[in-house]
Amino acid sequence: MSDEGEELRRAVADVLRERCTPEALEAAERDGEAPGIWTALAEGGFPTVSVPESAGGSGGSVAQACAVLEAVGAAPAPVPAAETGLLGGRLLAAAGLELPEGPVTTAASPRLAFDGEVLAGSVARVPWARSAAALAVLADAPDGPVVVLVDPAATAVTPGRNLAGEPRDHVVLDGVRPLATAPAPPGAGDALRRRGALSRAALIAGAARAVAGLTVRYTGERVQFGRPVSAFPAVAAHLVRIAEQTELVAMAARAAAASAGEDGEPAGLDVAAAAAVASRAAGEVAAAAHQATGAMGMTREFALGALTRRLWSWRDEWGGGRPWAAELGRALAAGGAEELWPTVSRGLVSPGAAR
Repeated sequence: MSDEGEELRRAVADVLRERCTPEALEAAERDGEAPGIWTALAEGGFPTVSVPESAGGSGGSVAQACAVLEAVGAAPAPVPAAETGLLGGRLLAAAGLELPEGPVTTAASPRLAFDGEVLAGSVARVPWARSAAALAVLADAPDGPVVVLVDPAATAVTPGRNLAGEPRDHVVLDGVRPLATAPAPPGAGDALRRRGALSRAALIAGAARAVAGLTVRYTGERVQFGRPVSAFPAVAAHLVRIAEQTELVAMAARAAAASAGEDGEPAGLDVAAAAAVASRAAGEVAAAAHQATGAMGMTREFALGALTRRLWSWRDEWGGGRPWAAELGRALAAGGAEELWPTVSRGLVSPGAAR
C-alpha cells in the first residue's frame, strides 16, 4: 500500500480505537446502529473517500477508500462505511446525483421496476437499511436502467441480520416515489458488483490482521507447562497459517484496489482474484485462530469472536468466493494460452479481456 493509504488506515484506526469497545459492539448488535461511531468517522470525511467532491464526497481513489475499509474491518466498526462511499456514493456520483447527508446504503441485484413515477419490487439483505438516511439502488425503467435515491422511511423495512449481528434488512419499495432519479451509466450494475466484492475483500483484510494480532498476543501470554503455548509446534503452525493468509488477502485486496483504469473502476480480473482469495482466507484465518486460542475464541468476553463472525459473514456477501473464482477462471481461459503466464505473473491482460 502507498504511504498515503497507510496514513489513511492509521488515521481511521486512531478515530475508532477508543470507540469500538466491546460494549459499543454489543449495543450496535442490539440496536442495529452505532451513531456515535458513525459521527466520528463522518466528521473526518472517511466514509465518502473515493466519491468526487463535486458530488458531495471527500474525493480520493478506490485504493484510498479500501485503506479506510481495512481499518474499519480491523476495528471492527459496525457502520455502513463501504455502502456510503465506495458503493452507494460512487453509484450516485456516476449517475450525476449528489450524495445526501448521513449514511447511505445499497445492495446487490435488486429486483426493482420504475414506471417513471413510483417503484415496484423489493431488495433483500440491505446493510443498515433501518438506520440509513438514503438508499441508492438500480431499477429497470422503460428507457433502460436508472439509479434511484430513496428515503428508507418511505419503504417497508423488515429487520434482519448476518451472523455478526450487523443489520441486513429486507426492504419493500412498492409504490414508493424516489427522492431523485437519473439514467444509469453503461455497466453500472457490473461496476457496483465489482466494488461490492472489493469492499468485502478490504474489510476481510483488516479483520484478518486484527485476528492475527489478537491470536499472537493470546498465545504468547498464555503459559502451559512452563512455556507460552505459542512455542508448541501445533499452535505455531496455526500462527504461521494465519500470518500467510493475512498477508495474502491484504496483497490481493490492495492490488485490486490499485488496478483502477481511466474510468476509476477496479479491473474485473483483479477483483475476481481478490474476492476468491478473501473468501478462502476468511475461513482459514478464523479456523486457525479458534484452534490456537481454544474455547476462549467462542466467548463474548474475548474480542476474537466479533472479528471471526464478521469474516464468516463478509466472505459470502457480493457473490462469495465460488462465483468469483469461476469468473476468474473464465477470464484467464478467454485470454488464451499465450497470455496465461503474463497474466498470473504480472497482472497483464489484453485490453477488455477481463474488465
